[in-house]
Amino acid sequence: MGEQPIFTTRAHVFQIDPSTKKNWVPASKQAVTVSYFYDSTRNSYRIISVDGSKVIINSTISPNMTFTKTSQKFGQWADSRANTVFGLGFSSEQQLAKFAEKFQEVKEAARLAREKSQEKAETSSNHSQESGRDTPSSTQASSVNGTDDEKVSQGGPIDGELKCENETLKVALAQSSSNVKKWETELQTLRDSNARLSTALQESSASAEQWKKQFLTCEEENDQLRNKIEELEAQCDEINKEKERNLQLSQRLEELELDLQEKDVELEDLRKQGEIIPQLMSECESVTEKLQAAEVTNKELEEKVRALKADVEESKHRHGHLKTELKQFLEVLDVKIDDLHEFRQGLSQLGIDS
Repeated sequence: MGEQPIFTTRAHVFQIDPSTKKNWVPASKQAVTVSYFYDSTRNSYRIISVDGSKVIINSTISPNMTFTKTSQKFGQWADSRANTVFGLGFSSEQQLAKFAEKFQEVKEAARLAREKSQEKAETSSNHSQESGRDTPSSTQASSVNGTDDEKVSQGGPIDGELKCENETLKVALAQSSSNVKKWETELQTLRDSNARLSTALQESSASAEQWKKQFLTCEEENDQLRNKIEELEAQCDEINKEKERNLQLSQRLEELELDLQEKDVELEDLRKQGEIIPQLMSECESVTEKLQAAEVTNKELEEKVRALKADVEESKHRHGHLKTELKQFLEVLDVKIDDLHEFRQGLSQLGIDS
């Protein structure tokens, strides 16, 4: 059957610096495959790791070996046959724990295998001693003379063992190479997928950035439009207020025009009334001396009429103040007319009585 892998993992491989025995020297540039192999023919266990075509770990596990965890993701063991210390760096604590558990299992299995081999060796040595007692002379002769066939038979097992180890290494190397190729293919596939995902992520990031810029631009435009709408609404309010003021002014202007027309009508009436006054004055002049008191009053009235005429002439230039003065004048005039009328009635009554 030969050697078969019983456990496989991936880790970064290190070896202790032979000069300082303190510093670690990386044996692989990246994480490589590290496998436990079991040789059923020799009943032995080995840890083998291959980086490309180079064997970087070939350590036969013995019962006196110890695997030590020096950190959360790093462990090491010493190999006296290889005269070095191997170190493994894992990507997680779980991988380190599984490797350490497997190391302990393999170490225990190697101890049991050694005990069994020792028992077999003791049994075979006992049988050889008994046979030696029967033929001591032949054994001594052969051991002393040392024929060429015996020399060949003594060297044969060593060569066979080396050949077996070489074959085992070749099988392990071929299997590791195939595993490496498979993992390299998977790694390349993962790299291609990662590249595609990175490209898609970059495109998504660029699209998101572009959408973000467009969103910010739209927000700025919306803010500008809101400000413009607010300005237009304020202008519309001002225009509406101005329209209301214009409407109020138009109504006030119409009212003033109506007032002016009324004032013109009143002025025309006053002119007509002013034409009647001279007639009344002529009638008053023809009154007898008994009307002297009335004539004095008439003189005063004449003076007021003159003043009124002057005011009428000035009223053409002053429409605003004319109404009050005209009202006063009409009031005075009405009073005087009433007085004259009463006076005339009194004269008429006096004439009737005389």
